[in-house]
Amino acid sequence: MIKLGKYNSLKVVRNVDFGAYLDGGDGEEVLLPACYIGAPLQPGDELEVFVYKDSEGRPVATTEHPFAEIGEFAFLQVTDVNRTGAFLDWGLPKKNLLVPFSEQTVRLSRGMVVLVYVYIDDATKRIVASAKIEKFLGNRYPDYKIGQRVDALVYKRTDLGYKAVVDNLFNGMIYENSLYAPLEIGETIHAYVKQVRPDGKIDLVMSGSNDGRVDALMDKILKRLGSEPDGFLPISDSTSPEAIRATFQCSKKDFKKAIGHLYRERKILLTDGGIRIVK
Repeated sequence: MIKLGKYNSLKVVRNVDFGAYLDGGDGEEVLLPACYIGAPLQPGDELEVFVYKDSEGRPVATTEHPFAEIGEFAFLQVTDVNRTGAFLDWGLPKKNLLVPFSEQTVRLSRGMVVLVYVYIDDATKRIVASAKIEKFLGNRYPDYKIGQRVDALVYKRTDLGYKAVVDNLFNGMIYENSLYAPLEIGETIHAYVKQVRPDGKIDLVMSGSNDGRVDALMDKILKRLGSEPDGFLPISDSTSPEAIRATFQCSKKDFKKAIGHLYRERKILLTDGGIRIVK
């Protein structure tokens, strides 16, 4: 059975002048328009496609990738507004995503970028979006362990820090005083659970255990050294904490641990003036 608004693995049933029909199960066929077909297809060939409905309510397949599928949050730009609602650039050339007026927190206008949740409307059975994101968050109590890694979509800055959507399910907060550098609205980051509050909201930190934090920093240092023309950075364990924080967004303590590990693994050289990658 077809999963609308999701990726599906479907087999080719037959070719037509304007595309190919794919087996959607239960006797249903889904059109893959010719513009999405590169090499010739044969009956029985299996394709990974995204399925949505066209303006007449018929299922259509595409090999293009939308910015978000059903059950996900994303920042999307308004391309048009009419008496039905606002239409968003969904990343599909032939399909924009509707945000009905009833699902807008403020009246949207062309050019605005808005965080929305993508879902199937119960009444119309069409894929739509809602800017009223709070009603889609925290509908069950989170079951996370302290220190567990999660994906967090940063969507709003407050006086306390940054609000984030955790794993497309929960409300999270990353506090300003736990950060070494500002976050960008709209970016998806890896974060770690500090605590789950009684109301189901989650406090997050950017670093997990000491070992995980130092391992990530080691990778970051090596990538930075590898991007330097001579593989050298004028920064060492005698550099000020402020300069280390500005360069690697970490504490001096973690930096010293990371370069110590890298030196023992013979991946870098320690000099009076800084650190150099071993090539």
